[in-house]
Amino acid sequence: MSIEVRPVADGDFFAWLDLYEKYAAFYETQLTDQKALLLWSWLTALDHEEDGLVAVEDGRIVGLAHVREFARPLEGDRGLFLDDLFVAEEDRHKGIGRTLIDAVRSLAEERGLGVVQWITARDNSEAQQVYDSVATRTSWVTYEIDLPAARASA
Repeated sequence: MSIEVRPVADGDFFAWLDLYEKYAAFYETQLTDQKALLLWSWLTALDHEEDGLVAVEDGRIVGLAHVREFARPLEGDRGLFLDDLFVAEEDRHKGIGRTLIDAVRSLAEERGLGVVQWITARDNSEAQQVYDSVATRTSWVTYEIDLPAARASA
């Protein structure tokens, strides 16, 4: 088994979409055509902050990672945020997730960034086993304000 991790390419759309739909379903999020096409346009635009990587095994896309840089004011540098990481269910337990994380780390190192960060669902224990082996779990608590929901309830 040889896994190649590379940037997304124009011809990857349908294989990428299949994985991204499964990722959305895993997080019980509705992925509309409009959202998928918007993200794809970001991933393939040279001047957009969101970058996409795919893991390929024997010519087949088996995993994806989406990343973007962010500022770290207190550190005086920038980091790389791993927005999405997903491996096809039938291809799990082969080290593909770890290989994608290693590629993200290498990308951050090439760019001279200070950190790679990501979040995951509290109940995503299977992925957390991998994450705990490659990164340090932080003590930070995440908050968010859902602006469309807030506007709707106002």
